Amino acid sequence: MKTLNVSISELELDKFGIKNEKLSFTEFLEIVSKELTRQTLNKCIDLSEKYGLSKMTMEEITKEVKAQRRYAKNRG
Repeated sequence: MKTLNVSISELELDKFGIKNEKLSFTEFLEIVSKELTRQTLNKCIDLSEKYGLSKMTMEEITKEVKAQRRYAKNRG
């Protein structure tokens, strides 16, 4: 097994919630993946609020999806 040394700031340690100084590569990937997922989710929430999607009901969303599917089917 090889060892890889990575430098990371205290701020990044806190941001990623890293407690141990030694991690397996799998543990490191999981931590980074969770952070990237969190960032993506926050972007999605911001966009849904920007375009008014966050105020739609599930019924309205379902109707919108069905309308778009009909439109795509009729175009193609």
